[in-house]
Amino acid sequence: MNKLELKSAIALASVYVLRMLGLFMVMPVIALLAQDFADYSPMLVGLAIGGYGLTQAALQIPMGMLSDRIGRKPVIMLGLVMFAIGSWVAGAADSLTWVVIGRVIQGAGAIAGAVMALAGDVSRESQRGKMMAIIGVSIGFSFYLAVIIGPIITQYFGLSGIFYLTAILAVLAIPVVRFVVPDVINLAPSHDTLPVWKDIRQLMANKQLLRLNISVLLLHMLITLLFTQLPQMISALGWPLAQHWHLYLPVLILSVAGLALFMRLTKGWSTGLPLQMAVATLALAFAGFLWLELPLATLMSLALLFFIGFNYLEAHFPALVSSIAPAGKKGSAMGIFASFQFFGAFAGGTLAGVISQQFDVHALYAVALVICLLWLPLLSQMDGSKRLKRVTLSIDLTHHTADELARKLAELSGVVDVTLILEEQTAYLKVEAHQFNMQQARLLVGEK
Repeated sequence: MNKLELKSAIALASVYVLRMLGLFMVMPVIALLAQDFADYSPMLVGLAIGGYGLTQAALQIPMGMLSDRIGRKPVIMLGLVMFAIGSWVAGAADSLTWVVIGRVIQGAGAIAGAVMALAGDVSRESQRGKMMAIIGVSIGFSFYLAVIIGPIITQYFGLSGIFYLTAILAVLAIPVVRFVVPDVINLAPSHDTLPVWKDIRQLMANKQLLRLNISVLLLHMLITLLFTQLPQMISALGWPLAQHWHLYLPVLILSVAGLALFMRLTKGWSTGLPLQMAVATLALAFAGFLWLELPLATLMSLALLFFIGFNYLEAHFPALVSSIAPAGKKGSAMGIFASFQFFGAFAGGTLAGVISQQFDVHALYAVALVICLLWLPLLSQMDGSKRLKRVTLSIDLTHHTADELARKLAELSGVVDVTLILEEQTAYLKVEAHQFNMQQARLLVGEK
C-alpha cells in the first residue's frame, strides 16, 4: 500500500472504531445502570442494548445506495451527525425510554456500506483487499475495546458519560472524513462494495447465502441476549461494575488464543462441521449458565467458551458470504448480510426483554440453548465453498458485443463466474487463481 492508501485506511478504520465503540460500550453496563431510571423494565433494557440494530438494519442498504448517488463523504458525514445526535439524546435522557430513543437514532447513522465503498474508491484493485482487511479488523477490535473501557468510563462519568463521549468522538470524526480521506469521484466499480436493488431478490433466494444471513442474525441475537444478564450475574457475585473489566480482559485475550487453536484443529475440515462445533460451544455455554449460583471461575469459563465460538463464527461468516456471492454481486450480498446482523441485535434485545419481563434469567438462557440446538442442522447443510479469487476488469466493447465478451470470458481457463455491468464498463470475474491467466483476460477485454 502507498502512503495515500495507508493514510486512508487508518482514517476510515478510525471512523469505524469510533462509531462502533459508541454502539458497543453500552452493552456491558446498561443492564445494571438502567436500574437507576424510574421507568426501568427488562423490556426497555433489552431495547436499550439492541435498539440501534433496528434502524441499522433498515437503513444499511438505502444509505449505501445513496452514497452512489450523492457521494460517499456526504453520506458518511450525515451518518456521523445522526449518530452524534442520538448519542446526545441518550446522554441527556432522564428516563430509560429516552435512552432507547437515543439508541434508535444512533442506529440511523448506517454508514458501513458507504465507508466500504469509499475504501474501495481510494485504493488500487491490487491493494483493495488489504484496505478492507484493515477496516474489518478494526470492527472486531472496537468490540473488545468497548467491553473493557465501558465499565471504566461509567465509573467516573456514569452512563451519560459514555453517550456524551461518543457524541464528541462522532463530531471529531467528521473533519477526518472531510479532510484526511482523499476526495475521489467513483474511481472503483461499485458492485463489489455497494448493494443493488435488482440483486436483492435473487440473492435472498440463494439457499447458501440465506443460511449465512440467518446464522449471523442468530449469532448477534445471542450475544445481545447474553449481555442483558451477564453483568448482573457478575455483580451478584460481589464484583462492582467498575471492576468488571478485570474479568472481561483476560476472557477476551484467552478467547483469541482459543480461536487460534480452534482454527488450527479444524483446518482442512469441510465447511459445515467447524461451524457446527462453534455453535456447539455456544450451546454448552448457555447450558452451563442454567445452573444456579455459579462460582465466578465457572461463570467466566463459560463466558470464555461462548466467546471462542462467537469469534470463530464472526470471523468466518463474512468470508463465506464473500466467497459464495456471485461475481459483481458481493456488495449486495454483504449489504443483506449486514442488515440481518444488525436486526439480530435488535431481535436479541427484544427477546431478552420479553422473556425477562415474564420469567427469570434461567428461562432466558434455556431459550438461548434451544436456539443453538435448532441452529445446528441449518449449518450441516453448508457446502464446502472453494476459495476463489475475484477479478475486476475494465472492458472495451468496440470489437465485441456484451454477450460475446461474456461468453469468451467464461471460456477462459479457471473462470467460474462472469458478470458484465455495462453502465460501469466493467467485468467482474470469480476465478481459480492457479488456472486463470490474467494477461489473457486483459487482452480479451481490451484493457491496457
